[in-house]
Amino acid sequence: MPGDFTADRPLFGGAVSTTFPLRFQDVSNVRQVPDHQEVFVDPARDESLIIELLDLKMDIADSGSATWFLQDLANEQDAEGTTITEQSAVFEAPELCYRSMPAIITTAVGQMAVSKGRQGREAQNLVKVYLANIRLKEVETDVLITAYEPLVINPLSESATAVGAGMAVPAAQSGVMPMAEVFKLAVSSFKVHNWSLFGSAAA
Repeated sequence: MPGDFTADRPLFGGAVSTTFPLRFQDVSNVRQVPDHQEVFVDPARDESLIIELLDLKMDIADSGSATWFLQDLANEQDAEGTTITEQSAVFEAPELCYRSMPAIITTAVGQMAVSKGRQGREAQNLVKVYLANIRLKEVETDVLITAYEPLVINPLSESATAVGAGMAVPAAQSGVMPMAEVFKLAVSSFKVHNWSLFGSAAA
């Protein structure tokens, strides 16, 4: 999209990287997020992209893992009215291969009503959530890439001051890349440059 320039962004000290628009600013230090997360936000649109490294959940089947993580996210955020609208099949990513085992990727898309920070249910926004689970089994890690796209901003939400209340302005109208495309780009361009990031499992 015009004016929405993308770049390869180093993550976790450059051990991994992925590509997405420059309008997303790194707020990991500002928000004091855990070490296993990197958070990027476009404050003008209240959109966000989170990359997270978790211990591999052995008991969750590959085929339903993205959906499971999306539902888990909804529970964590005390979301209301969560619906899963899309779910991909399992596919391999041979370019993300450690030793002889390629990564397994699944994605899911859903909608939920969530509030920001400590605001209560009366300030919930309706958001579309895109989630990819990249399973790096050889290093016992689940990588989550999660993108949040607001659909309706509650007038009581703190988001309303930054982006205005009501229906979110469509990306095309703002001349920026739609969140669905940002998400696909971030997932498809994910690379590992230093496998030692994953500790003893990568030894």
